[in-house]
Amino acid sequence: MNFHTRKWIKPEDLNPNGTLFGGRLLQWIDEEAALYAIIQLENQNTVTKYISEINFRSSAKKGDIIEIGLQPIKYGRTSLTLACEVRNKMTRASIITIDTIIMVSLGPDRKPQAHGKTKIEYVKDRFTDG
Repeated sequence: MNFHTRKWIKPEDLNPNGTLFGGRLLQWIDEEAALYAIIQLENQNTVTKYISEINFRSSAKKGDIIEIGLQPIKYGRTSLTLACEVRNKMTRASIITIDTIIMVSLGPDRKPQAHGKTKIEYVKDRFTDG
């Protein structure tokens, strides 16, 4: 699992119990998954199709730093399937796990479009020297 993004938990991120609001965390996960898929599939018209069961393992509180990790699981014809874990940066305690997030590449007609990708690519590898 590669952890790409860190978030600092601020007062506006908290629920009435004083812990991280689950909806805020899901917003961050969805955004991170979208950015990851857009870069991998090289298509800004990529959308979330499915998010599997969400397992809240622990909570975060004001001042905690969390990190969002994503791992590609499978490349479909029009999709990219990811797994996700969010953990406390300092303690490494797992906060949430999601086994399956499916992102779909769309064409100009807003329908699923084949992307032709089969493996992780890094932006630096897409450019040639010289």
